Amino acid sequence: MKKRLLIIIALLYLTSVTAMHIFAESSGFIKKDGREVFPIGCYELPKDDNALKAMAAAGINLVRCRDKAELDRVAAVGMQGWISLKLQNGKIEKLSKKINSVKDHPALAVWEGPDEIVHSFTRISDLYRVKKIHKTPKDWQNQVPAAVEYSAQQAAIILPRLRAGAKLIRSLDKQVRPIWINEASRSDLKYMRGYIDNIDITGCDMYPVSATNRKVVCMGRATERFKQIGRGQKPVWMVLQAFSWHELGGRYGKKEAYPSFDQSRLMAYDVIVHGAKGIIYWGSHYLKSDDFRQSLYALTRELAALQPFLVSPEVAKAQLTVIDEYENLTDSNVMMTVCNVADEWLVVLVNEDAHAHMGVEVSGLEALNGRRLALLYSNEETEVAQGELITRMMPYQVKVFATSRKWETSNIKGRDYGRSGSK
Repeated sequence: MKKRLLIIIALLYLTSVTAMHIFAESSGFIKKDGREVFPIGCYELPKDDNALKAMAAAGINLVRCRDKAELDRVAAVGMQGWISLKLQNGKIEKLSKKINSVKDHPALAVWEGPDEIVHSFTRISDLYRVKKIHKTPKDWQNQVPAAVEYSAQQAAIILPRLRAGAKLIRSLDKQVRPIWINEASRSDLKYMRGYIDNIDITGCDMYPVSATNRKVVCMGRATERFKQIGRGQKPVWMVLQAFSWHELGGRYGKKEAYPSFDQSRLMAYDVIVHGAKGIIYWGSHYLKSDDFRQSLYALTRELAALQPFLVSPEVAKAQLTVIDEYENLTDSNVMMTVCNVADEWLVVLVNEDAHAHMGVEVSGLEALNGRRLALLYSNEETEVAQGELITRMMPYQVKVFATSRKWETSNIKGRDYGRSGSK
């Protein structure tokens, strides 16, 4: 009885503490050896050490871990880990024990709260299939009273526990590691705002490639939504597709449909130009295709080679203008980010449109006048004149220009995956 009373008192105390800036503002990057690193993460922790080494060699630097032993494993190959915590359960004593067991581990980079927690008590279809709460999977979307009432009841229980759990982390973790919660892309704004001030990093997962859909530019728009959910103050991590839906079995069908290398690359750079501060991959633990895995590793190697740019602020002076031929004058969706590190520069362009743009201008590059920029992983080069880079963009194309080809990786295995004539 005394033990239960102490737990209740602790819970009430933690819930009563206000959320006013008790968390240090996070850049969204993880820290390694005192410097910031763009997270290139994976939910999969291979059981085989050689597979783990291959993952590390491919530039993946952050992996989900369950305990100290798994943190030891990732540390041995130079990676870091995150620990997932069931903050929603309200079991303070059990949560404290879990936090204390790993909080001093040097490989621990971030805490993760419950996955898709708001989605789980609002629109998730399991409320229809399993728990029989909703009459149809669309009850939440249609705001049927029974679905709305159920969600409100669950929120009243879960959100105070979640806030209390986040504050408990802060009271125990003196290194003030960031707290991240991943949601579904359509998770409810109102309930996410119920905990957003108590975490450091927000974001969502989205897996658009299936046997019937290959439209991947939705990733950038989802990134923008979560920037708005965090009021522009919370860094966004995006969880991208590392599997084919058929591998999940059951209702997901039997037709293989992996993203091509170009589609995976478009998704990654699309979230980056929209401001994502981390990329995490989910589903690779289901993978049956080593060819697809190698295509993902080709991409993570490419991103890892650009680390100095990915943690650098954008060049505010750089401006993008699409100057199309007169008959094609429409609202264009070409996105850009420009970064520089010392004397090195990176210009990333992403065409989110299904049509070409034959005149794309990046201006404000006077510091690069007379210098040639190389289109990485291509023979194309262009010279900056009058502060302008001029290029053309094909439908759904990504172009990554740099001041040197040293930013390319030499291992290009997997880059042709999904192209005509390749696996």
